[in-house]
Amino acid sequence: MRNLGAEHANLDQKVHQILKHMIMDRQLLPGEKIPQEKIAQELGVSRTPLIAALKYLEQEKLVESKPRRGFYVRLFSKEEMVSIFELREVLEGLTARRTAQKITDAEIETMARFFSQFDLDREIMDFKAYSREDRRFHTFITEIGAKEFLKSILETTNIISFSYQLINSEGLVRSPDETIHEHLAVIEAISRRDPKAAEELMRRHFKKTIAALTRDIKADEAA
Repeated sequence: MRNLGAEHANLDQKVHQILKHMIMDRQLLPGEKIPQEKIAQELGVSRTPLIAALKYLEQEKLVESKPRRGFYVRLFSKEEMVSIFELREVLEGLTARRTAQKITDAEIETMARFFSQFDLDREIMDFKAYSREDRRFHTFITEIGAKEFLKSILETTNIISFSYQLINSEGLVRSPDETIHEHLAVIEAISRRDPKAAEELMRRHFKKTIAALTRDIKADEAA
């Protein structure tokens, strides 16, 4: 990690962003205690900016403080995740629409390369690589189509989704072999600059994830 000890300006914010990326990249897993001393030492900072960053992450609902135990990456229930994906359905649908309206030719070329490493005729076994590409795709759409306030909201909801508690599947709720076709359909609609189709396909993508989580909740209740 980069030593931040000599950088005084906005140190709290820099530590905050690093911790946020650690959660999103699953270097810190849901339910896991955050090793404050280790992180402070690796970043070359005192505990003061680290605690300030953790408290801000707590306000964003990404971590939780447990009295006399420390800070933990928040572990979300399936019911909470349904609410998160319902929010993402609406907001990322709007973002996909805006992206289709303003995307440049160069950005279309970049977007066309997403998921190209995966063979559609073979089962996708590398969940980690797919999860990373999933994050890259949704982040790319957000960067183009989301304005300031929308971007801020989506950043938090996306991090919660990407760090979801399904550790064995790298946070993926559904099979990559299922969702890759949905991602490619959104890419195709945006590439032909069709805002209506882009929004509908993105919303359909999230509706299917919500349905999958809802089925899991009902199965858990029945058991």
